[in-house]
Amino acid sequence: MAWNEPGGGNGNQHDPWSGGGRRGGNGGGNRGGDNRGGDNQGPPDLDEALKKFQDKLNGMLGGRGGKRGGGSGGKSGGNRPRNTFALPGLLIVIGLAVWAASGFYLVDQSERGVVLRFGKFQEVVTPGLQWNPPLIDDVRMVNVTRVRSVSQTQSMLTQDENIVSVEMSAQYQVADPRDYVLNVRDPELSLENALDSALRHVVGGTDMIDILTSGREILGSAVASRLQTYLDNYGTGIRLVTLNVESTSPPDAVQDAFDDVIRAREDRQRTINQAMAYANAIIPEAQGQAQRIVEQGQGYRESVVAEARGQANRFTALLTQYRDAPEIMRERLYLDTISEVLGQTSKVLVDVDQNSPLMVLPMDRLGRGGSSQSSSESASSLDPQVLERLRAESGSSSANSSSSRSGRDSGIQREGR
Repeated sequence: MAWNEPGGGNGNQHDPWSGGGRRGGNGGGNRGGDNRGGDNQGPPDLDEALKKFQDKLNGMLGGRGGKRGGGSGGKSGGNRPRNTFALPGLLIVIGLAVWAASGFYLVDQSERGVVLRFGKFQEVVTPGLQWNPPLIDDVRMVNVTRVRSVSQTQSMLTQDENIVSVEMSAQYQVADPRDYVLNVRDPELSLENALDSALRHVVGGTDMIDILTSGREILGSAVASRLQTYLDNYGTGIRLVTLNVESTSPPDAVQDAFDDVIRAREDRQRTINQAMAYANAIIPEAQGQAQRIVEQGQGYRESVVAEARGQANRFTALLTQYRDAPEIMRERLYLDTISEVLGQTSKVLVDVDQNSPLMVLPMDRLGRGGSSQSSSESASSLDPQVLERLRAESGSSSANSSSSRSGRDSGIQREGR
């Protein structure tokens, strides 16, 4: 019998690696049994170790491993057929568990997940713990709160056939994750191309001087409106936040000349402002003077009209009195006219006798109402004796004038009678 034949014989069998050891076991043959009476110095039997592992696995799955060394014949008895699908089934279960566990993922608060099942859109998941079957669903995370930025600097032709360089920056957010992921292959590149197109369209319809000076705000709002329209038509899912015109400048070759033009324009505007300030200061004053002259004219007109009406009323009243007493009214009117005419002249008429001495007095000053100081000075300049003589002569002349006046009055009265 060969050394490695299982079972048989009453004697103990030895293998060439056992070193003369003895295998135990009631006449036979479990090579994987305990070594008794000798030391096994050879390498382990791989086939026997695999069988032990399979027996233990069958026991875990509900089967029972065969018992060895149960008879004098040396053949194993009571062995049941092993389950050959147990190990693959266990591996499949383990694989399914790993596959299911790998389907869990966490969506951040600032993100949204676009789920594609076999490449077709399925849904948009919200923040939180989510699960999708791996290798079936593809989840693409999109940040919807972060503000992204893109900038461009382009040289382009204006409406008046001048070249201008414009630097512009745009800030945007993702408004629709589904459109952002599925509709456009490269949303940022599409945004840059749309920005370039909108900028060239607006600049091409504007004069260079407006772009470089006061039209920058209008340029920015027009480009922003047109750019958002382009993005909506493309279905990019992008919402424009702000659009800033960073700088506008002419080409470097004409920069100095353009600076001179800008300075001249500023000087012109400053001169216009000064002229407007002067006009604002002069015009109200002239308007006030004109209004004052108009009001004075109206007042003068009203006063003249009122005076004329008063004179007309006075004449009407005098006419009534004149019809009643014509002689008396004629004398009264004569005296009023003489007093009015003589009251406005600087000459003084004195009724004196021919034999009386001529009085030299400042009658013209007294008639004009000179000050008391001037009259006192003129009086003090005369000799006191001369003053006494003049007083005496004036007293006698006043008496003669009173007598002659009384005579005239009596004559007038006689004539009146």
